[in-house]
Parts: sequence; C-alpha cells; structure tokens
Amino acid sequence: FTWETQDRDRDIQKARQAWEKALSFITNPDYKLVLLDEINIALKLGYLPVEEVIAGLEQKPEESHIILTGRGAPAPLIERADLVTEMTLIKHPFREQGVKAQPGIEY
Repeated sequence: FTWETQDRDRDIQKARQAWEKALSFITNPDYKLVLLDEINIALKLGYLPVEEVIAGLEQKPEESHIILTGRGAPAPLIERADLVTEMTLIKHPFREQGVKAQPGIEY
C-alpha cells in the first residue's frame, strides 16, 4: 500500500530489490512462468523505470512466459506486450463485505 507511504525512498529501494529478484527468475530457464503482481503500480508511481523493466523482459528465455499485473500499464509496456487485458471491477470484498487486506492475498 505504498500510495500511503511515509518513506518514498524506502519504497523505491524495496521495489528495486523486488525487481532484481524478479529478474533472477525471468532470466532463469528453469522458470517457465513468472508472475509480477502489481508491477504496473510500481512503474506508474515511478519506483522503477519502464525502460529497465522492458530490457529485463527481453532477457527471458524464449519458452518462458511473464505476466505483469496492475492498473495503468505504461504505453511502452503495452506496445511491447503480446497480450493486454483490461479488467473491470464488478464486485470487491473490501467495499461490499468489509473484508480487510490479507497477508498472502493483497500483500
């Protein structure tokens, strides 16, 4: 929930650490599927440069698949992607049921 941050520098550092870990999975041919959940938010907030992420995606083995999620994907990433889907919220447990964010699900 970094949009409520009190320490932007720390958030950028954590995003960078997560990206370096993700890149190790992306470039490892043992992993055929890598899911970067909500990375588009990190890009949108300027925590990671989109050019660096695209360059990292270019390093994946041909038989691997990378999934990037999150609203507000930058145009260069959309242009590079093989598949882009836009989802529309119909129902969410935060609003309708008062369910709070859960470890392992939302964070």
